[in-house]
Amino acid sequence: MKNVFFIVGPTAVGKSELAADVARDLDAEIVSADAFQIYRGLNLLTGKPDFATQAKAPHHLIGTIPIREEMNAEKFRRIALRAIGEIYARGKRAILVGGSGLYIKALTHGISSAPAPDPEVRAQLNKMSLDQLREKIIKLDPETARKIDMKNRRRLVRALEICLLGGKLASAQRTQRNEKVLAAAVSAAALPLGTAAATPGAFVFRERDQLYQRINRRVEAMFENGVIEEVRATDAMSETASQMIGLREIRELLEGKMSILQCIAAIQQATRRYAKRQLTWFRGQTNFAPLNLSLLTHQEAVKWISQKARCAFGPRDD
Repeated sequence: MKNVFFIVGPTAVGKSELAADVARDLDAEIVSADAFQIYRGLNLLTGKPDFATQAKAPHHLIGTIPIREEMNAEKFRRIALRAIGEIYARGKRAILVGGSGLYIKALTHGISSAPAPDPEVRAQLNKMSLDQLREKIIKLDPETARKIDMKNRRRLVRALEICLLGGKLASAQRTQRNEKVLAAAVSAAALPLGTAAATPGAFVFRERDQLYQRINRRVEAMFENGVIEEVRATDAMSETASQMIGLREIRELLEGKMSILQCIAAIQQATRRYAKRQLTWFRGQTNFAPLNLSLLTHQEAVKWISQKARCAFGPRDD
């Protein structure tokens, strides 16, 4: 994608601060690729960039979707391409920043032509135990069974739904990208269609101990700044939004099912596990240039990424 540079990595690694300074350095604008920061509200729980960070450069797709609205990779792709097209039309470059792998892959690879969810089939699958779902996916699609998170009930149900509705394996469905739809959207956004290998970007990470310390501290800061009241004041939300890390734990705290120390520890653990999954995904799914932030100062990292982005962008068209 011309005039788009990706900065990806795990939660709490420091992507938002880096991206804001890189965007300011390059006179670029930021498009967020975060599955939960896109929702309005719950700023502390979702770790939205603070006002000072967002003031460094224009930010898009942060706090723009009502919390009762369902989100998915296809919807994000459409919204993101529109935002990128508007940035491009203004003669600016876009820095796409996030840690939601499927949302990022929707932009770099396109969207699978898998069948839409079917309420009846899903209801039948939801009646099955986790072990039964595992046995069924191993029987129907062993390749997906080897790759999918076999503890994630939602993903198992969706993979089986694709097999049952599409008449094809979920693994085969994933390889059939809807290029016509993607090309039309990219064309409408005045952006040339590229390939994943040609997509410029940086994959930022840190040494495990340092990253985990940052995660632990971020969760503690959430509680110090009032995340309990933030969750208490939130009404009904979509199924997608209800997957936010920490939401279930804080609700259990409010219901008296755990202490505040237990709640903090549980969210820290869940976030560390999420970061580990993100690291595994980005290392296996992207070709972005890796950058170990543990070895550099913040300014050194900004300079390194800015240089990469300048080379990727090339000279301006104006």
